[in-house]
Amino acid sequence: MFDAFSNFRYLQDILDIIIVALIIYYILSLIEGTRAVQMLSGLGALFVLYFVSQRWELFTLNWILGHFLSSIILIAVILFQSDIRRALTALGKNPLFLKISPGKSEELVVDEIVKSTSFLANRQIGALIAIERANSLADFVEIGMRIDAWVSRELIISIFNTSSPLHDGGMIIGRNKILSAGSFFSLATDPDLERELGTRHRAAIGLSRETDAIVVVVSEETGTISLASEGNLTRGLDATSLNNRLLELLEIRRQLIEKHGLFDRILRRKRVEKNSA
Repeated sequence: MFDAFSNFRYLQDILDIIIVALIIYYILSLIEGTRAVQMLSGLGALFVLYFVSQRWELFTLNWILGHFLSSIILIAVILFQSDIRRALTALGKNPLFLKISPGKSEELVVDEIVKSTSFLANRQIGALIAIERANSLADFVEIGMRIDAWVSRELIISIFNTSSPLHDGGMIIGRNKILSAGSFFSLATDPDLERELGTRHRAAIGLSRETDAIVVVVSEETGTISLASEGNLTRGLDATSLNNRLLELLEIRRQLIEKHGLFDRILRRKRVEKNSA
């Protein structure tokens, strides 16, 4: 009887740890790349300073920090009210255990980027789209106009429309969402770069050197599609080559697509053999 109770208690502890870990992961995924991370770092520094002042008997500093941190719950609600509201809204729409990361898949996001880029290139409408990877582009997001919307070709096209006030800047896409538009990136000023490269292309090269971001550029003069990665610029891409290159750089698996492609080739080969016979 006692052994059965102990085993049940052991399972309860495991479940408790899993639930807490999921909650922490959910909170971190919501605040990743936002100003909330910086505010949490600031609060953490205050806690460290409080314990240091307590250890070294810095009574005045300890008294001030003690009174400040005694209202930490109220302070947290005030500082993170927008993030708490967003988290509760997301939790209400998508229960935690059913869907932690709602939205479009990475493959669909790439498809939306490629289709919108092709549309803009055919009409010679300039565009500059940076795709965030491991390195955060939060500093550049703050410079531009924060959007925080799911990626769609309609929204991308409307932002880079020449009548839009945001069309001259760059768009930043991260976590399968359009984070900002109208952002400005530092330009590459190497004297050995081709002279015909415009501001968008130089900004794309500059950002890809500073970070690991992938940057898609559409030339306003020629409608040519280019892609910058690790400081290298690949020009003259079409929709298919751009799609393949983005999937490769973003390391998006296409196992199902490749299987279906192989299956289709087998069927076509069977049809050809049947017709020739």
